[in-house]
Amino acid sequence: MDSEALLIGRLFDDRGNRMSPSHARKAGIKYRYYVSAALLEGRAEEAGSVTRVPAAEIETLVARAIRERFKGSSESDDKSIIVRATTLRVTVQPTQLAISVSVGEDARSSDSKDVIRVPWRKQPAKRRREVLLPASGANTDARPIRSETRATLIAAIARGRQWLNELVENRDATPDRIAHREGCSTRKVNMTISLAFLSPALVTAALEGRLPRGVGVTRLCDMPAEWSRQHRALGLIP
Repeated sequence: MDSEALLIGRLFDDRGNRMSPSHARKAGIKYRYYVSAALLEGRAEEAGSVTRVPAAEIETLVARAIRERFKGSSESDDKSIIVRATTLRVTVQPTQLAISVSVGEDARSSDSKDVIRVPWRKQPAKRRREVLLPASGANTDARPIRSETRATLIAAIARGRQWLNELVENRDATPDRIAHREGCSTRKVNMTISLAFLSPALVTAALEGRLPRGVGVTRLCDMPAEWSRQHRALGLIP
């Protein structure tokens, strides 16, 4: 069982099938998912509308929604918030996440149970091979990133995922300790970890060298969490 997966036993598709953690690797990078048990067991016809979701994105959205609902929570990180939500049940629907939750002392009262609805839509799986271009069609250098920039970006993304995994798996790990070990600043550690939350479309484009010139590590470190907003922030067509 993947120790990184924070919603084990709490995530369901819209037909009531439990969604189990899974992962895939590409170019040395690990991609985590939750997959409908019906699909894993060969019962595809019984699976819900969405059969596979990106783990990091769903965990981030759920933790953020719970944090907003229980603003008085003393927990400082997303993992602790999800773990404390003892009655948490998340249903993945085509256009939203339905989160039934109560946290801490509230969990003792059935009246405290709440359903939080978070707008969400799975990103289309269709891949494009061409260089990503600005949606505005403005005059720009449409050539792909240089090979050196591509190598630097891929290494940074892999390092960000590695450090994120370390923070999730090791309760004693902190950005400060990682920074001390690596001989860099805590700010750099946090910025590098943010690359672990890039959309699969941007990661794939980076791996294949399809990002336009001018898009590198520094620019991608400051992306918003939502994938659609990442694309809009860059003015790109995914």
